[in-house]
Amino acid sequence: MNMIIAYDIADPKRLSRIARIMMDYGTRVQKSIFEATVTRASFAEMKRRIEETMVDTEDGVKYFPLCRKCSGTVEVIGQGIYLDPDSEYYVY
Repeated sequence: MNMIIAYDIADPKRLSRIARIMMDYGTRVQKSIFEATVTRASFAEMKRRIEETMVDTEDGVKYFPLCRKCSGTVEVIGQGIYLDPDSEYYVY
C-alpha cells in the first residue's frame, strides 16, 4: 500500500527519533513528509513504533493512503522528486 505520512512533533529529540523511524519505511520528500510503500504488517509495525515514541497531547501524525490509480497520477513541479516504486532500477 502506498502512503503519504506527515507529522508535526513538538520536541526536537522526538522529532529526530520519528524521522529515523520513518526512514526505515519510506523516503523523505519534505522535512516532515514521507512517501512509503508498506505491507499491512509493516504499516502496523511502523504505527506501533511511532505511537511508542510520540506524545499524543503534543504531537500529531497523519497517514494518507493512496490507491494505485491515485499514486500513478502524482505530479511534481519544481525541485520535488517522484520515485516510482514500480520502475526499473539500475545499480552500478
